[in-house]
Amino acid sequence: MPRLLASRLADIAPFHVMELMARAQALEVEGRSIIHLEVGEPDFATAGPILEAARSFLSGGHVHYTAALGLRQLREAISDFYHTRHGLDISPARIVVTAGASGALLLALGVLVSPGDEWLLPDPGYPCNRHLVRLLEGKPVALPVDAASDYQPTAAGLAASWTAGTRGLLVASPANPTGTLLDPGTMATLAEAVTARGGTLLVDEIYHGLTYGVEARSALALSDDAFVINSFSKYFGMTGWRLGWLVAPPGYVREIEKLAQNIYIAPSTLAQHAAMAAFQPETIGILEARRQEFSRRRDILLPGLRKLGFAVAAEPQGAFYVYADSNSLADDSSSLAEQLLTQAGVAATPGLDFGSNAPHRHMRFAYTVDRDRIEEGLARMAAFLSSRQARVSVEANTGLGDARHGGRD
Repeated sequence: MPRLLASRLADIAPFHVMELMARAQALEVEGRSIIHLEVGEPDFATAGPILEAARSFLSGGHVHYTAALGLRQLREAISDFYHTRHGLDISPARIVVTAGASGALLLALGVLVSPGDEWLLPDPGYPCNRHLVRLLEGKPVALPVDAASDYQPTAAGLAASWTAGTRGLLVASPANPTGTLLDPGTMATLAEAVTARGGTLLVDEIYHGLTYGVEARSALALSDDAFVINSFSKYFGMTGWRLGWLVAPPGYVREIEKLAQNIYIAPSTLAQHAAMAAFQPETIGILEARRQEFSRRRDILLPGLRKLGFAVAAEPQGAFYVYADSNSLADDSSSLAEQLLTQAGVAATPGLDFGSNAPHRHMRFAYTVDRDRIEEGLARMAAFLSSRQARVSVEANTGLGDARHGGRD
């Protein structure tokens, strides 16, 4: 170990899904066929109008810094998008263009978290949220959620977990890894409860636009005091461009600007000019067609997983994930994920990444590959599980199971 390693690193775990993806890619280099259901990255190419905007900008050759808060024109375009999509009037002055949604989260937490502050985070939830709170010397506090509440916080759960040291609540709607949404009534109740306690509500809305049969309502419709994070990565399909945004209460924008200036100077100039085309009608038409394709993929993967024996008690309404209970198939989801990868050629994410709330019995599957690959992945898993069950049955009948395995795989 490095001699002078900062003590906070002991509390920050690796992003296991990225390591799993690296292992899957290494197997592909060896010639193995791997179906990737592990990573939350849309498989579609960047939409044509966005690429054309980038080419047009690059042709001029003037790729210089922008303001730390982002291009004025892009902030205005985002403001216009809130008006057309959500019917909200959000001043461009409140919008900060960031180096990815992760940059937006870091800036928001940077102006909100003091050493020792407690922040409530749903568990299961996106792992980087708790790690960034810890990076800033705050204390992430797991707020256990389950299928009964669609894996979203409730007012009762908030009240039970709030202490004198709690400073805020961070929620996501749609959520990763579950794909579930906070309904408008619950969101309003949570916002009121947080405000009544003198806290701050921070809402991750990076999967807005990717919902199926229901529209996600922005928390910005409820309160001007909430911080809201969004991204060009998911709905807009610009993952590698690393661009997001933060909507903040007006009084915080200057402080956020100071942090942005110091942390990364400015977001990518090329990505910002490309993103100017993200809101064009032609682009939105492409993105909406892709949303329908994600819906069709979900409608294959969800029943397919259930047929294999995975339990899905809370159906996903957004994002592109299915969070499934694997306990009927294996005692440990990490072991099952390893077997699926090495023996079936299917990469899926064990619950280990998403918190301490029964991670051993859950897995996340991403429907970010085409329908044929999803069907092939289901077929591979079916063959593997059938073969494994047959082997276990033979061993049990011959008395080898207890000696060799000590029980179920």
